[in-house]
Amino acid sequence: MQNVLGDRKAIAILLGPALLIYSVVMLIPVFWSLGYTLFEGNAIVGFEFVGLDNFVRLVGDSEVHAALLFTLKYAAVVTIGQVLLGYLLSLLYVFALKRASGLVRTLVFFPVVMPTVAVALLFQQLFSIAPTEGVVNSMLSGLGGVPVDWFGDGASAFIVIAIMDIWRSMGFYGVLLYAGLIDIPEDVLESARLDGASGWKLVRHVVLPLSAPVLISSLIFSVNGTLKVFDSVLALTNGGPGTSTSPLTISMFDNAFTYGNYGYGSTIAMLLTIICLVVTVFIFRANARTAKKGGVA
Repeated sequence: MQNVLGDRKAIAILLGPALLIYSVVMLIPVFWSLGYTLFEGNAIVGFEFVGLDNFVRLVGDSEVHAALLFTLKYAAVVTIGQVLLGYLLSLLYVFALKRASGLVRTLVFFPVVMPTVAVALLFQQLFSIAPTEGVVNSMLSGLGGVPVDWFGDGASAFIVIAIMDIWRSMGFYGVLLYAGLIDIPEDVLESARLDGASGWKLVRHVVLPLSAPVLISSLIFSVNGTLKVFDSVLALTNGGPGTSTSPLTISMFDNAFTYGNYGYGSTIAMLLTIICLVVTVFIFRANARTAKKGGVA
């Protein structure tokens, strides 16, 4: 193994195909899209060089600002919900259900593999108000409350979207974090119990620090996924009512493909890419500072 890793030709042979595929699939489209930001038009009517006009337009575009605000709010709420509930599920699997957790893990994971459109249709029925009341509004009526038009207002529609995507994905993060928790040595946990740590103290002072790497990975994975949300919003509300639940991805799609302006759509895509990079670097650096302080302490 040492001979292979020390041979540059062997490294090139092993990594070359993967790097080539990655470059063709990922890097070339990114730079191609970056080039589009300097132009206006599409493949049918042709392209016109406009320089930095697309970026100037982006700064003053109120619809993009609203989409950016929705995207950041959605990413914050859903990321916290996904990872927090996923972590609680993983703790349940490891410390409460233990070997009997297999069936529960499978059932909770099932929504992850369901088609997005099917999940969206399910939640449309659950929260519907007309022509027939859904389960949620029927429960509100049964408790003496007033049925709510969940999809008639941006704030209530956002709540439904957040609930749907948290419910859909918490099983995935539960399994992901479960894989990290079972790697914690049993003798470490047993030593902590002998020292009097149990319940919340055991989780806070032993389990949480040792599971920090997989927790940070889950946060990065989740926040990048939620910032790029598209299909679930499109299937559930199509960005409505109006554009109140329209994220940057739908704004990008509309400008590029509905309105035929590849340049401005690519500019919005660049904005989203930069946001994802900044958030990822911030999480990495915040984790590094925390680990450094913990090491000094």
